Amino acid sequence: MTAVRTRFAPSPTGYMHIGGMRTALFNWLWARHCGGEFILRIDDTDRARNVEEALEPILNSFRWLGLDWDEGPGVGGPHGPYFQSERGDLYREAANRLLAKGLAYRDYATSEEIAADRETAQQEKRPYLNIRRSLDLDQATLDEYAETGKPHVVRFLVPRDKTVVIDDAVRGNVEWNCGLLPDPVIQRGDGSPLYNFATVVDDAGMEITHVIRAEEHLSNTPIQALIYESLGESLPTFAHIPFVTAPGTSKKLSKRDLAKYRNNPQFKKMFERGDTVFPQLGLGDSETLNPVMVAYYEKIGYLPAAVLNALARLGWSLDDKTEILSLSEVKENFTLDRIVKNPAGLDPDKLFAFQSHWMGELPMDTKVSGCIDYLLRAGLIDSADDQMRTFVGRVIAALGDRLKLFSDILDAACFFKDEVEYDEKAFKKRIAKESVPPLLKQFQQERLSAIDESDWTTEHLEAELQSFATTHEVSPGLLIHALRIATTGQPVGPGVFDCLVLVGREKTLERIESALARVEAQA
Repeated sequence: MTAVRTRFAPSPTGYMHIGGMRTALFNWLWARHCGGEFILRIDDTDRARNVEEALEPILNSFRWLGLDWDEGPGVGGPHGPYFQSERGDLYREAANRLLAKGLAYRDYATSEEIAADRETAQQEKRPYLNIRRSLDLDQATLDEYAETGKPHVVRFLVPRDKTVVIDDAVRGNVEWNCGLLPDPVIQRGDGSPLYNFATVVDDAGMEITHVIRAEEHLSNTPIQALIYESLGESLPTFAHIPFVTAPGTSKKLSKRDLAKYRNNPQFKKMFERGDTVFPQLGLGDSETLNPVMVAYYEKIGYLPAAVLNALARLGWSLDDKTEILSLSEVKENFTLDRIVKNPAGLDPDKLFAFQSHWMGELPMDTKVSGCIDYLLRAGLIDSADDQMRTFVGRVIAALGDRLKLFSDILDAACFFKDEVEYDEKAFKKRIAKESVPPLLKQFQQERLSAIDESDWTTEHLEAELQSFATTHEVSPGLLIHALRIATTGQPVGPGVFDCLVLVGREKTLERIESALARVEAQA
């Protein structure tokens, strides 16, 4: 049996799309499941669209997720080059072979002639097919055109009396009537290839056995199958997988719809998180980096395990019940017959649930390292020595289940800053009430100031507050909310006594004084 060889061939035109990454993952999984090889090829023939700087983010997405490649950029291999821009001689040689065999032709038709032919076909309500005028030119005219360099393209000659049939691994038997297919351009006038031609030359030359790709490429398949046959190559197994839709829609997930996604209830939370975190990290905003990109999830603090878990479940399932799966578990069970035909909807809420699970599986030391990276980049700390690691661990322990993403540590900035940034609405509600400031001041003077540093513990602080509330016949909650706002500035967070311990005795007393002074200044 021929060893399985799959490939993913991104065009370096921007950050790695989350849907494209799902396609790459399925290729990687099938190769690894079968003990085969996964090839990464860069389809950079469209020089007008490609951005050289875009390649590294694509490779970084693979590295971050832990998806290695056996042949390709940085690795090499026996079937290179692995950039289409470096394979021009191979495309020209293949085109010349088809021309020599009469399976392709140089088309000298002008754009005006082609437009007129299309208009006629439209008026006659029939499919557009090439008139093939160039096939009727005599040799003398062809020689003259060649000598004068008359503009032309090379077209593949579609056998119109043929039916193309493939057995798609996902969609089953699919047929196309070639009598309805126009002759595609396979080579531009400058000798550069077009996608349908280049991808066949590459896949055949790289001995790809399985072409696993998004279903929008299904329409390319009949022409590609014909080119395979004309080049004397065997067809690979095709598997056209469902496209990824935006949450709650049947429309393909697209970067072009970013403005609409901001109003999508599920995506909205993603954008807001990015708008909060990215400026602190010097990454711009959620327009520059957004939830359609793989890099977004890395930068926002998701775990590779969570993203891979979510991607694997987009159009593939082990059974009707199992949701949480590690990459090794998916790899062990991955088969093409488990891929569904229907579009697969990206569900940010489910992804967040996966993240919550996998974050909970991490040992504390790993959580500390991940959070410290964000604290350093945001300028909240300037070192990561043992003392700081211990303190960050204490903050993480206090946050508990609130720490879903590594970037969530930035919401605990109050424990790393000297100054408090108040939530104005919460400040007015919890501290600036007429009865609260004197009560808070009295609690500080009678109880907090009397507690030694050695007794500054959650248990002792709670006991003092409960005792004070009982003595003065006030609701403990009144003081708890006031203390939280005074010491952290925020209405939610870890338990208030955990907050007081993390802030420390001296800073707690200072912050209460500052909050009370602020109330006076605003009076």
